[in-house]
Amino acid sequence: MKSSVNFIACFIFAGAVVSPLRVAAQHEPDFKGKTLRIVIGTSTGGGVDLYARLVGQFLGKHLPGEPFIMAQNMPGASSVVAANYLYAVAKPDGLTLGALQGGAFFDQLLGHNTVKFDWAKFTWIGSPERLEAQLYMRADTPYKTLDDIRHASEAPRCGGAGTGATGYFVPKVLEETLGLKFKTVTGYQSGGEIDIAVERGELHCRAFDIGSFVGRDPTRTWFKTGYVKSLIQTGRKRDERLGDVPTLYELMDKQKTPDSLRRMATVVLSSGGFGRPMVAPPGTPAEIARVIRDGYAKMLKDPEFIAEVKKRRYDLEPISWEEMQSLAKEVTSQPADVVERVKKILEN
Repeated sequence: MKSSVNFIACFIFAGAVVSPLRVAAQHEPDFKGKTLRIVIGTSTGGGVDLYARLVGQFLGKHLPGEPFIMAQNMPGASSVVAANYLYAVAKPDGLTLGALQGGAFFDQLLGHNTVKFDWAKFTWIGSPERLEAQLYMRADTPYKTLDDIRHASEAPRCGGAGTGATGYFVPKVLEETLGLKFKTVTGYQSGGEIDIAVERGELHCRAFDIGSFVGRDPTRTWFKTGYVKSLIQTGRKRDERLGDVPTLYELMDKQKTPDSLRRMATVVLSSGGFGRPMVAPPGTPAEIARVIRDGYAKMLKDPEFIAEVKKRRYDLEPISWEEMQSLAKEVTSQPADVVERVKKILEN
């Protein structure tokens, strides 16, 4: 019986040769007999990786010709390595897509010379969810409340992958807007590695998206059993799954955080507005981009896909490619004063 799932999770070499996508006489791209590769900008086990692999299981049947889909992890620098590859190396032929972290644009905004891409010029496909974040703390630490963190003689240690990762920039935003103090430890390749470091006692805390926190283990069980406690969330509205955990915006109102710092926080936290972005290389032909976008949109409405999302306890709040494209242009064209404030929190 022919499987409806045309996907294999595996590693392939970046230099692998694939034949170009055929375009039929009526200009409809034809994926029949082709292999479409999803380059994942993180290592295995984190939210970006898990959702990208789920997309890989269902996207193929919604594209003409039902291509075979493969996944390749290309971690490094909060998806900057993968973004560089997609922008400057991958062919814009519809046979390579990328699943990146939403904060990968920070390195471009900060002017880092490791960046070889222009975030606004990617061909945006979509995202299955928005990502509001929270920060959890091990319950057996001295840091029971935000005031405990603010007045501690030694700052709690939080883990992050790099400047584009939620685990890095959320503590920095909290320092600037609320006067909290954290020691941010970077270099981890995935969220799973950070959770292991928390369990070992190497770290006290981690900031990452709410959906993953409450929806997947180990943090789902940790939260239920009281092993960890969520102290703050970054959305403008409270997520009911976290109970009475306050939002950053509530606390900024309470503390009368200056408007300039609030604007900075809004720009930094806009990475959640990209969710788990899927992109194609810049210069992908419009007709090929249209077909992939249409197939992606159909996949998001596929009852089997939705059932699997619910089974895995993932969030499903899609973001359109148009919204992501508009946001990409906005965040990469900020005035100098806002950029300087962003640099201050991300480069300290």
